Amino acid sequence: MARDLRYLVLAEGKFGPMTSKTANGCIRYSPERVVAVLDSTHAGRSAREVIGFGGDIPVVASVEEGMRHGPNALLIGIAPTGGQFPEEWRPLMRAAIANRLEIWSGLHTFIGDDPEFAALAREHGVTIHDLRKPPTDLPVAAGRVRDVAATVVLTVGTDCNIGKMTASLQLRDGLRKRGRRVAFAGTGQTGILIEGWGISVDAVVADFIAGAAERLTIDAAKDADIVLVEGQGSLAHPGYSGVTYGLMHGSLPHAMVMCAQPSRTAINNQPWVKIPPLKEFIAFHERALEPLRPSRTIAVALNTFDLAEPAARDAIARAEDETGLPATDPVRFDPAPIVEAIERFHAARAR
Repeated sequence: MARDLRYLVLAEGKFGPMTSKTANGCIRYSPERVVAVLDSTHAGRSAREVIGFGGDIPVVASVEEGMRHGPNALLIGIAPTGGQFPEEWRPLMRAAIANRLEIWSGLHTFIGDDPEFAALAREHGVTIHDLRKPPTDLPVAAGRVRDVAATVVLTVGTDCNIGKMTASLQLRDGLRKRGRRVAFAGTGQTGILIEGWGISVDAVVADFIAGAAERLTIDAAKDADIVLVEGQGSLAHPGYSGVTYGLMHGSLPHAMVMCAQPSRTAINNQPWVKIPPLKEFIAFHERALEPLRPSRTIAVALNTFDLAEPAARDAIARAEDETGLPATDPVRFDPAPIVEAIERFHAARAR
């Protein structure tokens, strides 16, 4: 991936704390690449004013206004259910291509396969990057991660869009500050954009999801002592449990970090699916892995963005009491409790 990218991030009508996952991830972890966000409903404000971080990155109302900030690429900043391209964005995409912006997309809808956009891109000499296109040579998983010396840690969660990627990146940064050789294996479009490599496993044919996770883990371990594998989906999600199982069985983690949002009691947009208590959910994951590799959950990462600070700290204390594990919100508070849990686990394996 080129390192001189300057993104105009497209999030028209969707820029917000929970509705623009890709935009938010890039703003948090690659702010130097984001020159502006396009969302006419928040035009004139800054990223910090809309999502709580991102400093003075401006929000603009149009592609033309965004061009004043010197972008050379348009990044689609949302990750909606089903990953479909919003049809109402077609004029914005046409304008971006006409302005010769590279297109970077993590949607399930491949922009490069759209006849209109493909023709416009050829006319203007524009490259379209569809990040979710998987490799064509993926293997079926065969437990090859068992030969990896590095400690493999997988983030898992009680639901989708609950902070698995963000927790992994916070832990990566915390471990690096302590001098650890750690790698992050990106398994979704936002993680790939931030880290510069990976495979979007939810676009892989089902038989090869675990194989993709296996390849990612082995590649990440080549220059690392600790590998953090970005989790996807949830074992309790009626639509996305398959990708979670594939990641678990392909990456064969030695340990897991459970991610949860205390205020969420049911699967998002599926209110009939109640989220079990943390202790039960942890046991559920450990049983699922046991036949292939005994693995245990070593910490809990909470997403408390929607709670006042006293309530957030109470939720952390309750999670610790219920599970007997260290817990924190690794974004809002110090990630040290989870970082230290990983270090202890890694040191114990090395003995």
